Amino acid sequence: MADVVVVGSGPNGLAAAVILARAGLDVEVYEAEPTAGGGSRTAELTLPGYRHDVCAGAHPMASASPFFRAFDLTAHGVELLAPEVSYAHPLDGGVAGLAWRDLNRTVDDLGRDGPAWRALFEPLVRHWPDVVEVAMSDLRRPPSGLVTALRFGLRTCEQGSPLWGARFREQRAPALLTGVAAHAIVPPRTLPAAGAGLLLGTLAHTGGWAIPRGGSQAIPDALIAELERLGGRIYTGHRVDSLDEFATARAILLDLAPAELLRIAEHRLPARYARRLRGFRYGGAACKIDFALSEPVPWQAEGCALAGTVHVIGTRAEAVAAEHAIALGLHPERPYVLAIQPGVVDSTRAPAGGHTFYTYAHVPNGSPRDVSAEVIAQVERFAPGFRDVIVAMNVRTAAELPTHNANYIGGDIAAGAMTLRQFAFRPTARWNPYATPIPGVYLCSSATPPGPGVHGMNGLHAARHALRDRFAIGVDPLDLLRAPAARLR
Repeated sequence: MADVVVVGSGPNGLAAAVILARAGLDVEVYEAEPTAGGGSRTAELTLPGYRHDVCAGAHPMASASPFFRAFDLTAHGVELLAPEVSYAHPLDGGVAGLAWRDLNRTVDDLGRDGPAWRALFEPLVRHWPDVVEVAMSDLRRPPSGLVTALRFGLRTCEQGSPLWGARFREQRAPALLTGVAAHAIVPPRTLPAAGAGLLLGTLAHTGGWAIPRGGSQAIPDALIAELERLGGRIYTGHRVDSLDEFATARAILLDLAPAELLRIAEHRLPARYARRLRGFRYGGAACKIDFALSEPVPWQAEGCALAGTVHVIGTRAEAVAAEHAIALGLHPERPYVLAIQPGVVDSTRAPAGGHTFYTYAHVPNGSPRDVSAEVIAQVERFAPGFRDVIVAMNVRTAAELPTHNANYIGGDIAAGAMTLRQFAFRPTARWNPYATPIPGVYLCSSATPPGPGVHGMNGLHAARHALRDRFAIGVDPLDLLRAPAARLR
């Protein structure tokens, strides 16, 4: 048996596996699905030759997270393509807010609200590594960039309070900010949503929201290749039903939702901890609809055709209403739709002349409803003629998502509701959120800090604890990634 077993091959599990293998440990990864990658897989979901990202499609953290900066995806063969417009937000009347990679261009585009956008983001953009350090920490140690942390915190409090509109005079800027905050699948005027919006908005004006050439699968493939180069092994199609299977492993890291930890280990967990895991809340969900198109989406507003990501909802008020409906367990008539158009930068996703179009709509947790008609109507609202370019589509309801990724409980792709409490205390209120009461067993999924996203930092933080506690290796995981692999035992 290996020194270390990792269960789950999402970006966090693979990040932990690579770090532990870099430390000279023998590592095995077990994945229930036929292909590895978790939320970063790519597959032909509609027609042959049309490659769709199964969950994550655009990657603001791919070149920004401390893990990926140290690992260096580009050096491992991943080509990150950054659209000129990171994200767009169309409004009725053929206008749109555009988050250009160039902050100055965004400011110029936003008219009267341009100076307010600059005042909000420029200090964060100038010190973006410090912003990322704050947002991607384990939330248990003080940041090194205290001034930037204070700026980020004050802006988060502002945008998560009734003051959130005080800076703006027109509709495009507040809608643009609200659209990105809604990624958290909670009402946008909350602290977790505001923090997510400011982080993602900052990265939109630095490296941009990258789209990997060929599909998001390129990211886990690079991590797997490095793991195998270091002697690690990955087993797909292997569903783990009990931790007892790995009795001789010195450490077990679980890239699993709390419900999955309960499934495979409840008999070994103290009753109090198991009760807290059962009380972990899962949040709003996604209905995923992928389209094969004969032509690009015919956006009415200038600039939307250049954006890798488009937030399709309308005004700030409409976004707030839609997300409040989800929080109440209702299906809004006009849902929030996140859309990604990889063909803006990557011609490999479809046969010549064709295009892939990725969408998901926010729906209540566990919803079995196919909302493709509502999604098409929302896109058609801002892109008249969209229906005419649809060649095929594939729908996965929120209720169906767990059959493809067991971590998505009820279709919750964030692996846990982003409430204020669960932002800081994921999955339970413990000083070390990664260690479980079972000696040598750690959680490293998005249900731990810093939460969801393709950044690998949950895996890095869990790996740090496992190295120190189980193998007496106190080295910084980032140093392991930067240095040539060496056996430290």
